[in-house]
Amino acid sequence: MAQDYDELLNDRARQLLRTLVESYIRDGQPVGSRSLSRDSGLHLSSATIRNVMADLESLGFVSSPHTSAGRIPTDRAYRFFVDTLMRARPMEGVPLDELRRHIDSRAHADPKALVATASQLLSNLTHLAGVVTVPRPQVAAITQIEFVPLSENRVLVVLVFNDREVQNRIIQLGRHHNADELRRAAQYLNEQLVGRTPEAARGEILRQLQEDREHMNALMVDAIRMAEQVFGESGPRGELEYIVAGETNLMGVAQLTSVEKLKRLFEAFNEKRDFLHLLDQSLHADGVQIFIGQESGYQVLDDCSLVAAPYAADDGVIGVIGVIGPTRMAYERVIPIVDVTARLLGSALNSRR
Repeated sequence: MAQDYDELLNDRARQLLRTLVESYIRDGQPVGSRSLSRDSGLHLSSATIRNVMADLESLGFVSSPHTSAGRIPTDRAYRFFVDTLMRARPMEGVPLDELRRHIDSRAHADPKALVATASQLLSNLTHLAGVVTVPRPQVAAITQIEFVPLSENRVLVVLVFNDREVQNRIIQLGRHHNADELRRAAQYLNEQLVGRTPEAARGEILRQLQEDREHMNALMVDAIRMAEQVFGESGPRGELEYIVAGETNLMGVAQLTSVEKLKRLFEAFNEKRDFLHLLDQSLHADGVQIFIGQESGYQVLDDCSLVAAPYAADDGVIGVIGVIGPTRMAYERVIPIVDVTARLLGSALNSRR
């Protein structure tokens, strides 16, 4: 989107838009022509500025509240500002030292306690809501599968992961299978699934279930059906779990003063469903990911922005850290804080491994 509009805005329009966004983020008030002329350093006449504002409004960058002669930025303006116009402020000095000290002091705590600390630190630094996902466990690869017959068509499934972790599950079959049938079924599945993660195993099982059954003998069909029970929906999916801190900071935000808006937002925090998709996208992002207003795709977040970044250890990305606040947030300050905190959290978690 930024590139589409990049060619439509000349330097003067860019400067005025940057000034308007920065002024509105700072003061929360519609910005008039006189303020833009003074703060932009362009020394343009009010008439010229009004013409530029009319052009920006037609492009969807600003709107005019009916109670004021000034303009306010739209979500599109914030997006263009973040992508093209923003002057990021590097995090340094006392705030950086304090953040590093607090995270390092909890480096050897339980991982969940450490990420809770990081979430609270983000909230304290930004005066918004901090959100951090609990580190995902190390990816487990299937090492061995064994079946042991029990009574009443039940079977004990012994799963070995990473040559050391053993899990036992009981499945119910539609008919009796003797020990030799179970041994051959296990042998077939070991040939197909050893070395895969449970998620990859589910994918392979689904693929084989969709194949033409005429090319599969009874043993193969039975084995795949057993594996479907073992690695199906009831199996561990590694769904993200996250911790939110500082939700009450949002109660003082002008954009979110509506009791109904806050109620829906806090319900979304508690239910967690609306955020999992966004956090999962951020988990696979390269660096800081920003969702502004309606970009999230969830109505409850229409007046909010999420600034998030993945954090990693030596074995790859293990979680996401971020800040939730109004679309009118100090992006140039919040983005470096999220980025640095993600790096420090990853480093602290890595020191435990």
